[in-house]
Amino acid sequence: MRLGVLDVGSNTVHLLVVDAHPGARPLPAHSHKAELRLAELLDAGGAIAPGGVERLIGTVREALQAAEDKGCEEVLPFATSAVREATNADAVLARVKDETGVDLQVLTGEEEARLTFLAARRWFGWSAGKLLLLDIGGGSLEVAYGIDEDPDTAVSLPLGAGRLTSGWLPGDPAASDDVKALRRHVRAQIARTVGEFSRFGRPDHVVATSKTFKQLARIAGAPGSGDGLYVQRVLTRKSLEEWVPRLAAMTVPERAALPGVSEGRAPQLLAGALVAEGAMDLLGVEELEICPWALREGVILRRLDHLPEE
Repeated sequence: MRLGVLDVGSNTVHLLVVDAHPGARPLPAHSHKAELRLAELLDAGGAIAPGGVERLIGTVREALQAAEDKGCEEVLPFATSAVREATNADAVLARVKDETGVDLQVLTGEEEARLTFLAARRWFGWSAGKLLLLDIGGGSLEVAYGIDEDPDTAVSLPLGAGRLTSGWLPGDPAASDDVKALRRHVRAQIARTVGEFSRFGRPDHVVATSKTFKQLARIAGAPGSGDGLYVQRVLTRKSLEEWVPRLAAMTVPERAALPGVSEGRAPQLLAGALVAEGAMDLLGVEELEICPWALREGVILRRLDHLPEE
C-alpha cells in the first residue's frame, strides 16, 4: 500500500510518502516539505499566534493535496513538541480538524524517542547489540537505550535546537557570555538523566538521527548526501569539540556557506552543536553513526506492524 506520514514538527511540516507492506522495507516515493517554524510562532504566553495557526492549517491542506495527488491510501498525521507544549494546543488541534479533517495525534516526548529508536533498530539490525540513540529536533532532545525494538529507557528533554536558539542566542554572531550560559544550561539538563542510562552499562553502538546531527557530521567531514543512503557517516566527539568554537564565532550566513548546511537551519546549528557535544560528553560517547531513518520511519514501521499479512 502507499502510505503517507504527516509530521508537524517544530521546524517543518513534512509529508513522506512510501510504498510499503508488512515485512518489507518502506520505499520512499515522494517528499513534500514546508518550513513553518512553529516554535518561533509562539506569543509571549506560549500560545501559537493566530497567524501561525492559519499558516499551519494552510500547510496541512497543501500536504493533504500532495498525498491525494500521489495516491496515498492512508495518511498518518502526528505533531511533536511545538504543538505539544503550546498553551493553546487543544484549540489549535480542534481548528486543524474542523478545517482540514486531519486529526493530529500529539506524541509525547517519550513516544518520539521510542518510535525513533524502533526506526534505528530496524535500520541497523540486531547485530548492533545494545543501542544508544540521540535525536535533536527543533523543540527537544530525545535519548533512548536498549537491546530490543522497544528501548529499556527513553527520555525527552526541552533542548531542541530551535527552542534554544530563540531563547538563548539572540545575537549574530552569538555573544560569548550567551554561548557559555547556554552550554551550562544544556549540560545541567542532560546531567540529570545520565544515571538513567549508565545503569544499563555501555552501549555496543551509538547512533544519531535528525538534520542537526547530519549537518554536524557533514561539516566534520562525513560524505554528502550525493554519495548515497548506505554510505557510513560518523561524527566523533573530538571533531565536534573542534567545531563548536568555530561555529560560535561565525555569523549565520557564514554557517549557511558550510557544506551540507541549509540556509533555514544555519541559525540553529550552534545551539544544536552545543547539545550534541554535551550529550556525547556526559554520556561518554566518543563516536556515533548517523542513521538515515528517524521518527517518520518509526511511525510507518509501527503502522505496518499492525497490518494483517496478505
